[in-house]
Amino acid sequence: MNTKAIIFDAYGTLFDVNSAAEKCKDKIGDEWEAFANFWRTTQLEYTWLRSLMNRHKDFWQVTEDSLEKSMSVFKVDMSMKNELLNLYKILSTYPEVKKVLENLKKKNFKLAILSNGTPSLLNELVKSNNLDYLFDDLFSVEEVKIYKPDNRVYDLPVKKYKIQPKEITFLSANTWDVSGGGNFGFNSVWVNRNRSHFDNLDYKPKYEIGNLTQLLDVV
Repeated sequence: MNTKAIIFDAYGTLFDVNSAAEKCKDKIGDEWEAFANFWRTTQLEYTWLRSLMNRHKDFWQVTEDSLEKSMSVFKVDMSMKNELLNLYKILSTYPEVKKVLENLKKKNFKLAILSNGTPSLLNELVKSNNLDYLFDDLFSVEEVKIYKPDNRVYDLPVKKYKIQPKEITFLSANTWDVSGGGNFGFNSVWVNRNRSHFDNLDYKPKYEIGNLTQLLDVV
């Protein structure tokens, strides 16, 4: 691939979206993982619905709204809300992330994040994990006020770097995001951490990897 920039999704790709709930699993109980998955699913559903309704709220507000619903469904004490939200601001990375990014940086690729997250959320995430020196840019949907998989989001790095979509390798753990980027023209790579099945959305990635370490062989 004629790659000039490597762009990463943030949530679920670089950062473990379940890590906030996992840190509170003793308080949440045995259903902590089901709760975390429900929170994530609801969060994504709200981004898509708000895009379709033209009723944009930023990702932090969506995260809070989806958390409230999830806590109600799973009967999690509402007194934990602020604790969970604060932990969401500093989600843990997956184990291999930093080393892979450092290796890619040495190869002089442009490295960036393209995310639903707000600029402040993304800045806090990379700083809390000591990754801020590795990225050239943190692209947020807040620049266009609509969520992935809208083409206006994927166009952000194309405009900034003045390159073609096919010159971008885009990585996401979310199949809908891989398809969104791929249909836009990116060389999308699926980070299939959970051995899932790919969706039927008019795009099949050429590369599927189990974690980011395998990306070094792809590029």
